[in-house]
Amino acid sequence: MTGRTDKNLYIIGAGFAGQMLAEEIARKKIFGNVIAFLDDDQQLIGTHIDGIPVLGPINTMTPLLRRQDNDEAIIAIPTASSERLKEIFNVLRARGFSKIKILPAISQIVEGSAHLVQTRDIDPLDILGRTPVTISLTNSLAYLRGKRVLITGAGGSIGSELARQLLSGGAERLYLLGHGENSIYLIDRELRLLQAEGVGEKATIVPIIGDLKDKEYTKYIVSKLRCDVIFHCAAYKHVPLMEENPVAVIENNVFGTQNLLEAALESGVRRFVLISTDKAVSPVSVYGVSKMLCEKLVLSAAERAPENSAFMFVRFGNVLGSRGSVLPVFMNQIKTGAPLTVTHPDMKRYFMTIPEACSLVLETGGVGQNGRAYLLDMGEPVKILELAEQVIRFSGYEPYKDIDIVITGLRKGERLDEPLWLEEEDPTPTEYPKIFQLRHCPLEYRLQELLEAIKPVCFFDSSKSDMYRNKKILVDLLCSAVPSLKEFYDEQK
Repeated sequence: MTGRTDKNLYIIGAGFAGQMLAEEIARKKIFGNVIAFLDDDQQLIGTHIDGIPVLGPINTMTPLLRRQDNDEAIIAIPTASSERLKEIFNVLRARGFSKIKILPAISQIVEGSAHLVQTRDIDPLDILGRTPVTISLTNSLAYLRGKRVLITGAGGSIGSELARQLLSGGAERLYLLGHGENSIYLIDRELRLLQAEGVGEKATIVPIIGDLKDKEYTKYIVSKLRCDVIFHCAAYKHVPLMEENPVAVIENNVFGTQNLLEAALESGVRRFVLISTDKAVSPVSVYGVSKMLCEKLVLSAAERAPENSAFMFVRFGNVLGSRGSVLPVFMNQIKTGAPLTVTHPDMKRYFMTIPEACSLVLETGGVGQNGRAYLLDMGEPVKILELAEQVIRFSGYEPYKDIDIVITGLRKGERLDEPLWLEEEDPTPTEYPKIFQLRHCPLEYRLQELLEAIKPVCFFDSSKSDMYRNKKILVDLLCSAVPSLKEFYDEQK
C-alpha cells in the first residue's frame, strides 16, 4: 500500500486524542506529515509534542497558516460542543481548507483511545445538532460483558451504530442480522477493520442473513444463537413509501416483531429492547400504527417474560443522517445543484444524532426494567426549512441565492408536528440524563384479536383468500382500531 507523504496535516487539538493520531500517522508514514497542532490551551501553546509545534489560539492562529492546496485539517477534540465545532469549521473553511476531517465525539474516544480509522469527513451532523450527552460506555455496557448480543436490522443506521459502540462492551459474540446482504456485508467488514486497528474489544462478529417474517426460521435461528440480549432495530420506516405498501409494513414490522418476541421468550432471552419512534404516538400513517402495535407487543410479551428478564421499548424522534432521512436527501440535492425540497414551511421535527441516540439506547437496555417504556429527551423541535438553510450554508452557498428551496406540500401520512408522547403517558425523569419513563397506557382494543383479523391480509389463508394483500381491508381494520388514523384519513379525503 502506498500513500502521499507530501500532504501537510494540521491536527486541531493537542490533547490525548490529537497526540494519539499524530503518533499513528508518524508510525504508518503513508497519510502525510503532521506540521502542527492547533490548540487553545495557553500552557501548551509554544511547546512541542514529539517535535511537533503547538500553535494557538485556534481562531487567531489559523488565518496565519501557510496552507498548500492539498493540506488537510483533522479536528481531534472529542469533548468539543457543537457550537465550538461550528466555530472551528468556519475558521478552517475561511482559510481555504477544503479537506476537513473529524474525530467523532463518541464516548469510546473520551475514554482513552483514538484511532485514525475513526476519523471521517466533517458533515452537517457535527455542527448542526445539539451537543450530545457524554455517556461512559465502559460503565453503561457492563451488563453486556461476556454476553451474546443480537442486533436485528444491523445494516441500518441505528443497528450499525449500535454495533460500532458495542465493540467497546466486552460482549462475547455480536450477531448482525438483516435481510439485505449488502448492508450486512458492509457493517461486518467495517467492524472487522475497526477491530484490526485496535478499536474496541475482540468480540466474535457473526453476520446473519435472514427474514423475521419467516416464523419458523426466526424461532430456529434465535434458539441456535443462544443470545442473551436482543436489540430489535429491523423495520420498514419510510412513511410515504409504506403508505403505498401498507400490507408490507404490517407484515414486516408487526408480524416480524411478534415472531421475534415469541422466539425470544421460548429461547430464554434475558433482555429485549425495541427501537420505537414518535410516529407511534397517535399514529396517522400505517407505518406509525405498525410501530405502535410493536410497542404493545413488547409490553404484552413482558407480562409472560420469566423472572429477572427485561422486555422494554425505547422511543425517540428523528435521527440526523439516517438513511433516507431529510439530511442525506438535502446533501444529495446540493451535490446535483438541485433546489432543496421541503414539504411545508412550518414542518418541525425533533432531531438527535445517531451516536447519541444509540448510546442512550444501550444505557437504557442495561438500566431499564421489565414491561417499562422509555423516551429519550430530544430537546426542542427544529423547523425543516431552517435546517435546509443551514445545510446550504454549511456547503458554502447562500440560500435562495445560490441554491433555492422549494415547498412541495405534505405527503400522505405526514403531519406538521410529531408528538413524542401521549398526554396520559406522562413522561417522568429517571436518574439517568435524557432518559424518561412513560406510564403504560391500557389498550383500547384487544391486541391479539386485531392481529388475528389482519393476519389473512398478510399471509395467505385459503378460507379467506379474498383478503390476501387487500390494502383496503387492511386499512379499514386498522382505522376501526386506531381512531387517530381514521381521523387523519378522513381529513385527507
